[in-house]
Amino acid sequence: MVDTDGTRGTFLVTHVDEDAAILRDVETGQVHTLSTNPGLEEGEAIEGEIAPELPVEATWELREIDERRVLSVAESEEPPTNQEREIAAGQGVGEVTRTERAGTGEIHVLTVPPERTDEAVSEVLADEETLARAARYGVNRVEIRAEEGIVSIRYLP
Repeated sequence: MVDTDGTRGTFLVTHVDEDAAILRDVETGQVHTLSTNPGLEEGEAIEGEIAPELPVEATWELREIDERRVLSVAESEEPPTNQEREIAAGQGVGEVTRTERAGTGEIHVLTVPPERTDEAVSEVLADEETLARAARYGVNRVEIRAEEGIVSIRYLP
C-alpha cells in the first residue's frame, strides 16, 4: 500500500521535536518518521495522507490533513457503571469484554485480581495502545473507571 503517490490513514503522533515527528498507523502499527514537524503535538490523531520522500524514501512527508484531534486519557473518580459491573460479574479474572457504546466509541471491561487494580489502571494510562485505539475508534477521550477487581476503559467522543 506504500507508494510515491502516498498512503491515507489514521495516525497517532507518538513523538515530536522541533525538527521531526513520528507517526504510527493505528490500523497496521507501521511507524513513519516525518523529516519535519509541521506543528504536530504528541498524542494527536491525524487522519490524512503521508508519502515517502524521494529519492531515498527513508523518511516521510505529511501531504494532507483531513482531520486532526487531540486525544486524552484520564482516570475518573467515578466507579464503573452498573452495566460494567454486570459484565465483570460474568467473566473470569484476566478476561476482557468489549461492548459498543450507544453512539460512538466502545467500553472495555477488564477483571483483575483485586490487589492489582491500581497497577492495571496505571498500565492502561501509560499504554500507547490506549491512545491508538481512541484514534482508531474516532473518539477524543478515554476515561478509566475502577473499583476493586474491575477496570473499565471508556472510549468517548
